[in-house]
Amino acid sequence: MRDEALVVLVTAGNRDEAARIAKALVEDRLAACVNIVPSIRSIYTWQGEVCDDEELLLIIKTRKGVMDGLKVRVRELHSYEVPEVIAFSICDGSIDYLAWIEESTRNPRTAPR
Repeated sequence: MRDEALVVLVTAGNRDEAARIAKALVEDRLAACVNIVPSIRSIYTWQGEVCDDEELLLIIKTRKGVMDGLKVRVRELHSYEVPEVIAFSICDGSIDYLAWIEESTRNPRTAPR
């Protein structure tokens, strides 16, 4: 039975950080693909203040079986004290694409760096 496919969202504060995270996740086989969406506007509260910042959005295709490693790796690479890492189940999709996600995230590299 196939492991559950997920879409994970992570925001980043700049292009270099977004690219560094995306590349590491794919190289470590923790993600099949990462799209980087530039120039999103995020309005949120942090430490009692309302913030309004420009960020980048990483859209990560992965599977549930590697989420723990993915969260650890994002935390290692991210500059934010509390990085956004939220996952949504993919309820349906191209069978070939879902199989590719699973194949691309087999045997992830999770050894300490």
